[in-house]
Amino acid sequence: MNNPCIICVAITGSVPRKADNPAVPISVSEQIESTQEAFEAGASIAHCHVRNEDETPTSDPETFSLLKEGIESYCPGMIIQLSTGGRSGAGRERGGMLSLRPDMASLSVGSNNFPTRVYENPPNLVDWLAAEMLSYDIKPEIEAFDLSHILKAKEMVNKGNLTINPYIQFVMGVKNAMPADRSIFNFYIETVHRLFGKNTPWCAAGIGANQIVLNEWSISSGGHVRTGLEDNVRLNRTTLAPSNAALVKLAVEICGQYHRTVASAKQARNILGLRKAA
Repeated sequence: MNNPCIICVAITGSVPRKADNPAVPISVSEQIESTQEAFEAGASIAHCHVRNEDETPTSDPETFSLLKEGIESYCPGMIIQLSTGGRSGAGRERGGMLSLRPDMASLSVGSNNFPTRVYENPPNLVDWLAAEMLSYDIKPEIEAFDLSHILKAKEMVNKGNLTINPYIQFVMGVKNAMPADRSIFNFYIETVHRLFGKNTPWCAAGIGANQIVLNEWSISSGGHVRTGLEDNVRLNRTTLAPSNAALVKLAVEICGQYHRTVASAKQARNILGLRKAA
């Protein structure tokens, strides 16, 4: 395949703790160091959450600002994607950092079940987050936990609530949500192509042991990938991942197996139609 593969690294998320894997970066300085290692290993997008000192998640804009500044300094040109996920805050505080104008931000356009809770994304909040992203020229990454979320994204595009070419990520393997099922995965791709066009870039993320599975499915199917300690803290069933970079390297190896080059940050920006790096 000629199309380079974009690798997104989800550095820390809201759930994993040091007790799960000591390599999980918590502080801003740890996250910056881990991101730099992942960037040098081949990641061109950093999917970012921030934490409090006690490892609990937060949406604090000041902490996001420090992280963004550090990544910009140590990872020149890397695409910064901030999370507006529901584990880190409630209501509009989930989008309080969007005024920082990151390159991208995650956007969940519908609700679904999580392992122990309902992941709530009310329509009025979704519309507000989308409007903020349009206002600050931020490209949304639609986190599709269900087929209906892809259809909702198309509806929002038709209404002018989203840019015409959102980046859609299939999230598979979350307990009580969509499992890692190859037939469904293939139908997701078909649906994205039908609704948004054959050349629309898409991505996939697998949770836990499904991470490496979704990496291979995506790379072999011409899509892009997400990896990192947010979604999976292990290299394999018996070995903890020593770093985010180690997980990125696994994705790079799969790219080689399928004769795909790894997209540089500049190439990723061109593929996704992003503004030039600051």
